[in-house]
Amino acid sequence: MTEFNLTKEQIEHSIAEAVKWLKREQKPQGNWAGFLKTNSAIESEWVMAMYFLGIDDDPKYPEVIKSILSEQREDGSWSVYFEAPYGDINATVESYTALKIAGHKIDEPHMAKAREWILNHGGLDKIRVFTRFWLALLGEWPWEACPNLPPEIILLPKWFPINLYTFASWGRATIAALCLVSANRPVKPLPQDRRIDELFRQGRENQDYSLPAPKDAWGYFFTLADKFLGIYTKHSPIHPLRQTALKLCIEWIVSRQEDDGCWAGIQPPWIYALIGLYTQGYSLKHPVMKAGLDAFNEPWAYKVEGKGTYLQCCTSPVWDTVLSLVALHDCGVDGQEEFIQKALRYTLDQQIKRPGDWQLFNKNLAPGGWAFEYENDCYPDIDDAAVALTALLHYRKDCPNLKEVDTALHLGCQWIKGMRSSNGAWGAFDKDNDNDIVTKIPFCDFGEVLDPPSADVTAHVIEAFGIAGQKVQDSAMLAKAVQYLKDEQEEDGSWFGRWGVNHIYGTGLVLPALQAVGVDMNSDWILRAADWLVAHQNADGGWGESCTSYMSAENRGKGPSTPSQTGWALMGLLALGNHQYDSAIASGLSYLISTQEDGSWKQQAYTGTGFPGYGAGDRSGLSTGNVLDQGEELSRGFMLNYAMYRHYFPMMALGRALKHFFPAER
Repeated sequence: MTEFNLTKEQIEHSIAEAVKWLKREQKPQGNWAGFLKTNSAIESEWVMAMYFLGIDDDPKYPEVIKSILSEQREDGSWSVYFEAPYGDINATVESYTALKIAGHKIDEPHMAKAREWILNHGGLDKIRVFTRFWLALLGEWPWEACPNLPPEIILLPKWFPINLYTFASWGRATIAALCLVSANRPVKPLPQDRRIDELFRQGRENQDYSLPAPKDAWGYFFTLADKFLGIYTKHSPIHPLRQTALKLCIEWIVSRQEDDGCWAGIQPPWIYALIGLYTQGYSLKHPVMKAGLDAFNEPWAYKVEGKGTYLQCCTSPVWDTVLSLVALHDCGVDGQEEFIQKALRYTLDQQIKRPGDWQLFNKNLAPGGWAFEYENDCYPDIDDAAVALTALLHYRKDCPNLKEVDTALHLGCQWIKGMRSSNGAWGAFDKDNDNDIVTKIPFCDFGEVLDPPSADVTAHVIEAFGIAGQKVQDSAMLAKAVQYLKDEQEEDGSWFGRWGVNHIYGTGLVLPALQAVGVDMNSDWILRAADWLVAHQNADGGWGESCTSYMSAENRGKGPSTPSQTGWALMGLLALGNHQYDSAIASGLSYLISTQEDGSWKQQAYTGTGFPGYGAGDRSGLSTGNVLDQGEELSRGFMLNYAMYRHYFPMMALGRALKHFFPAER
């Protein structure tokens, strides 16, 4: 065994302090929920929506403006993630527009810097479809230069090559809402002194409003189709199915409003639903509208001392709770403790037992998943469900009602099995959601519109079934899933991280999953993965990976050390179960222990991924060059900073390391 300089007492002390921190941070209802930070486009779009809807008395408005200002970079721009190498044209244009709406003058220093940056980085020629839509609502961009989203799409049957359900769950919820907006093409012009004339480099009359040229035959086909739809929408005197389609879109949207007033648990479909319904005659006093507007307050609104009020694009109470439970179990915390019991009760209560969109392709599958957010019953996700199962399996015997927890486990396992895609792996919200034809539609120039299987979600599922006692040699389902992971392994030994940054996340999740189902952890392909992790350890003992790795293969596994990514790497190495990598593990533990403050860790880096910006959502885009128009700034991506990633992932690593180095004393 390699020399190990840390004592058992040092690791135990670090764990004890981390557990105390979790106890302090637990919500009264038993859950945990950290601040989920994104970029200022979220707050800016809320400001634009408030103007469009005519709401000028929201008490949090000044603090939201303050948060936008606090995120401006030194060069005048706004970025998609912390310490991005470049600003983002979309976030910057939207933030600038929001500040003008709020009354900021063009000659104020921060506005002058932002305007100069925009004009020097392509101006309005480079903005995405979403930004075009927002400017069109304000009379700053012609609707004729925006892609068409006809509400008639809701009439297309499920067997049709493109229909509402060929899009990922978040995409279909956004599209249904934008269909209402696109059908009416409403405009609420800005006052003359708040228009953005100064952002048109050659003046409005010389602006090229055209959409980017298509890249392939399907792109040309859909571009022509979009032009036809534009003519149909604007000039045709007869729209035989329009009123029926609008009525169905409204019903579809209203029926999917969650109990807390949001839609789909995320901001884009939510805010577009409010605007769309408003354009269809819903007053601000209508219960649906009122609930949707009220939901933008706590817990969605998150005030940061000195920086203002942020509007979270999403909330993560279930995710944070089940991962905290896994961390507490790894650290040996007794399940009979009151705060664990409260968290288990919360987890059991969050299981979703009503149908959702996923059932359209699984008619005989009973509900049983978990969602990510406070309320998102229409869209439970496989990742949350898998980790919830893991947490409940760990603490099963501590649940007061064994029959209740066993029923929950059975329903959850059956639901996850039924959501498996045909290649044997799992996506996040749907099965076989991988028809990449839809990515060629002019509207789809942002983020991801598909939800194909990924290595990280599949790893969480495999791990859950392994903890339940299943082994790869005894299960055809697990054997196929493991083969999928083997096929997805990169040549360098790592795995791509779809929902976390990036190859450290993918690799750190896959290795424990393989160990859980009995894969030989001394196999060559496993050792290549471990060697990759060791090769990317930083001199300070930690691990880090920048979001730039989504566009730059040479940046894989490279970046300043972070507590979350160090936790992932250590979990991966510890899964091998031997002492070959003890030196690297010990250095990683030293990094975590030495950087712990007041029981937890600090982290500004974004290590969560919403959309890498590839369009299709899987790793194939980067290798083929078939990605959306972006560079390392990830202007088509959507990156996340989970406030609690810095805490429970290091806890998992510390707890597992304690068992690894001191097994006889546990």
